[in-house]
Amino acid sequence: MLRYPPGDRDVDALLSFGVVNLDKPPGPSAHQVAAWVRDATGQERVAHGGTLDPKVTGCLPILLGDAARMARLFDDAVKEYVAVLELHNRTPPELESVVAEFEGDIYQKPPRKSAVKRQLRTREIHALDVLEHEDRRALLRVRCASGTYIRKLCHDIGLALGTGAHMGDLRRTATGQFDDRSLYSMHDLVDALAVADDGDATSLSDVVQPAERALTHLPRLTIADSAARAVADGAPVYAPGVIEAGPAETGDATPTEGELLACYTATGAAVCLGTLVGDPDAESGTVVELERVLV
Repeated sequence: MLRYPPGDRDVDALLSFGVVNLDKPPGPSAHQVAAWVRDATGQERVAHGGTLDPKVTGCLPILLGDAARMARLFDDAVKEYVAVLELHNRTPPELESVVAEFEGDIYQKPPRKSAVKRQLRTREIHALDVLEHEDRRALLRVRCASGTYIRKLCHDIGLALGTGAHMGDLRRTATGQFDDRSLYSMHDLVDALAVADDGDATSLSDVVQPAERALTHLPRLTIADSAARAVADGAPVYAPGVIEAGPAETGDATPTEGELLACYTATGAAVCLGTLVGDPDAESGTVVELERVLV
């Protein structure tokens, strides 16, 4: 069954294929928060967009219903954090110049308490800024590759400064295309669900967005409804079913072979994620091999 256009979906349709840009509170794990959302929305499946430790707050996209199949999109998403660097001595004058040296590729070994194998690996720090500092504390903004350990980064900065340091408070301000300008709390979600039960879905449509919101960074392929129905049965996308290839909403590059893209119906409803394997302008042959079917 193909979905209605994103802007025409009722409450049930939003909850079965939606995304909440949730403001995770301190205390529970990301897994626990996702379980709360699952219970509140009545969905059998939910997934979160990137693990956050219990004490960490901030941006935690939650994918509802069939949208949970898209969770892998956040595995490689760029993350942004604001962290408090707690120095073990008074802030030295070379703080900003030393911090700047950590931009680019760095080596990290996951801490002992991590869930991954402890081996040296490379992570990219896209941007690292000192927002302000006083006495023995500095506020850092970190934009980095997924899988970067901010706690370890703070420790290493302390070693480079010669003062020693550890991470204080940490808040995630962005995950991929989701950021802290449109966050909603668990209270917001529960209140919106209660109002929707009374017949007013206005608040819920603000809190729960169509799941296509999570795909805006991917190149797109518009396919015919007949091709979309074939995809629902597991068929790849063949050239005769392609209507148009285009860039991501947040970019201007058209899809290239081997690249992950999202396929939509002509009304803008997501159909699948797949890898481009052929020319979209060809008259025959396979154009997209399926990765995740979303209908």
